[in-house]
Amino acid sequence: MASFVTEVLAHSGSLEKEDLGTRISRLTRRVEEVKGEVCNMISKKYSEFLPSMQNAQDLVTQVDKLSNDIDLLKSRIESEVCRDLHVSTAEFTDLKQQLERDSVVLSLLKQLQEFSTAIEEYSSALAERKYVSAAQRLEEAQKCLKLLKSRKCFDLKLLKSLSMELTIQKQNILYHLGEEWQKLIIWKFPPSKDSSSLESCLQTELHLCSEQSPKEETTTPVPSISSVLSALSVLGELHTKLKSFGQMLLKYILRPLASCPSLHAVIENQPHAVIVRFQSLMTDLEHPSPSEVYAKIRIVLEVLHKQLLDLPLDTDLENEKPPPTVILPEMLGDVIWEDLSECLIKNCLVYSIPTNSSKLQQYEEIIQSTEQFELSLKEMKFLKGDTTDLLKYARNINCHFANKKCQDVIVAARNLMTSEIHNTVKITPDSKMTVPDLPHPNEDDELQVQKVSKTWYNEAVNLQPENTLDPHSFSLPTCRISESVKKLMELAYQTLLEATTSSDQCAVQLFYSVRNIFHLFHDVVPTYHRENLQKLPQLAAIHHNNCMYIAHHLLTLGHQFRSRFAPILCDGTTTFVDLVPGFRRLGTQCFLAQMRAQKGELLERLSSARSFSNMDDEDNYSAASKAIRQVLHQLKRLGIVWQDVLPVNIYCKAMGTLLNTAISEIIGRITALEDISTEDGDRLYSLCKTVMDEAPQVFAPLSDESKNKKYQEEVPVYVPKWMPFKELMMLLQASLQEIGDRWADGKGPLATAFSSSEVKALIRALFQNTERRAAALAKIK
Repeated sequence: MASFVTEVLAHSGSLEKEDLGTRISRLTRRVEEVKGEVCNMISKKYSEFLPSMQNAQDLVTQVDKLSNDIDLLKSRIESEVCRDLHVSTAEFTDLKQQLERDSVVLSLLKQLQEFSTAIEEYSSALAERKYVSAAQRLEEAQKCLKLLKSRKCFDLKLLKSLSMELTIQKQNILYHLGEEWQKLIIWKFPPSKDSSSLESCLQTELHLCSEQSPKEETTTPVPSISSVLSALSVLGELHTKLKSFGQMLLKYILRPLASCPSLHAVIENQPHAVIVRFQSLMTDLEHPSPSEVYAKIRIVLEVLHKQLLDLPLDTDLENEKPPPTVILPEMLGDVIWEDLSECLIKNCLVYSIPTNSSKLQQYEEIIQSTEQFELSLKEMKFLKGDTTDLLKYARNINCHFANKKCQDVIVAARNLMTSEIHNTVKITPDSKMTVPDLPHPNEDDELQVQKVSKTWYNEAVNLQPENTLDPHSFSLPTCRISESVKKLMELAYQTLLEATTSSDQCAVQLFYSVRNIFHLFHDVVPTYHRENLQKLPQLAAIHHNNCMYIAHHLLTLGHQFRSRFAPILCDGTTTFVDLVPGFRRLGTQCFLAQMRAQKGELLERLSSARSFSNMDDEDNYSAASKAIRQVLHQLKRLGIVWQDVLPVNIYCKAMGTLLNTAISEIIGRITALEDISTEDGDRLYSLCKTVMDEAPQVFAPLSDESKNKKYQEEVPVYVPKWMPFKELMMLLQASLQEIGDRWADGKGPLATAFSSSEVKALIRALFQNTERRAAALAKIK
């Protein structure tokens, strides 16, 4: 009995295996047939666009039935493999692999079915304006298509058709959402394209619609703002929309509010919308106050937060899966905050920085208002994080104050340097710089000052009266300087005084800004005024005085403030003495260049005197006389423009040098003559007498310089060739005996003025060859 049962069971198992193989083969053929029909249907629907949907439900039923049969066979194969693994492992493995391939094909068919279903549900939801549901169905279709593409065993042409269909439908819903967005957020602009003018701003409006107006009511349910935003979020397009909106918000509302002090935002509430528009209020402010700007911008952002951004992103249906959480204010804040901060800094905070250190304490109010402004934005979730660039800028006031102060100082200095030089003021030894009052020294300083003063007094008491120094020994001599240079030095003193009451960082910056002023003067003035300094003698003299005036103050400028500076500046480097040689050289070089130019003109005029030869010829005499007159005229003209400008000693040296050049040229030309007739000698004497009589007039003192008369009348002191010139005039009129007497065996005045060879040459030119001349020449040794 047992063997019989065993035989029956074994025989039954063999039959089952054969039956399984047959059924799997039949299922495989059937799966391939269904695959072909499904692909054909999808191809017709999405590629050929033929109306072939009538068999879709039958195919779905067939696919479901095949799926159930495959699951039943799969479970039976698993049990057979486990029971008879030692007999038919290879056979059942092949069967299982074939079944798995069929399962893969069937899963792809299911994805196609889900894709088609999602597209149909999407179309239905879009027609009913249920945008969130439509967007979610579209995303499901996108996932199905992505899975089909990942298998890489499906018809590529069919996948391309499905991708195109999905792209078309996505653009379709985005178009509808864009239409809804334009109904919810309406911009109204003026006809003019110029958005920066006040008139254009006053005609700009932003309408935030919360509901559909009665005129636009339709049978289709109206989508809410949150529904539109949720659908955009599901599709990944919300950031793009908010970015575009944020840029327009910056351009047409926030920037005008931040840059125009008279512009204010007006919020108008209507039944179905909130309108943001502008109004202009009269104000005297050139730049808006940061606190007022913060308040104006906060009003606009609060309206946006309430009407547009503080809404829950929900779905159209209760049983739908909600979209991912999105913080709309934070998203908009990321879009606009960087540009808004930069705009607030450039249009408000920059101009609110004080220009005087005494007003720095008042700036604390602006820092507090900036903190409150950012705190309110964080409460509305526009901002995240702790410290932003706007607050950092407001808190870093010491640095900004120093930068602005230094910038203002440099700009003011440059304006003074590029102003006219010829506007002058007179400087006397009694002139005092308008130096601001320095803070009183501490007690130690007072004791030290008293000690030094007493020591100096005791030493001074022991000096004899004739050994005491003149009170003006170290003063600048009387001269004229440019008014702009005097203001420049006052600016330097004021800036250094500001540094004594500033923070360490600010003090360092201000000190080096003052040094930069003088470096700038050294570079700018000679370049900017080059042409005038070369052509106009008076400006060259004024520039010389300017440089000497600056150098005079630089000697003590650093020492005057050293005890008042912050400790960081008390290391011995707070000095301007190193700049003194450069300024002296700058003034000297400019004036010497002008002196060389004037010398050139003098020599050029004397070159037209025809070497003072043949004076008996009227043309030659006339040319020589004209040259002498031109030289004297040039000297007198220079005397007029220089005498009241240059210090007396510099003026006398300059005029003496020029006159000496002219006289030297005249002496050289006359001593070079080989033949001088009596008439020539008389006319040459006459020309020299003109120079002798009129040239000293350029040294005549002005009425207010009578105390300098004794210096100015000593012409030979400044004109080395003056005495030789007198001796030359004597030679032109003297006899041989007089010449010999003035030579006095090489010890007389004539020997001091000329060499023996020059005197012999003049004797030969003036006198005929006689025994008396030979005797006179013999005495000249």
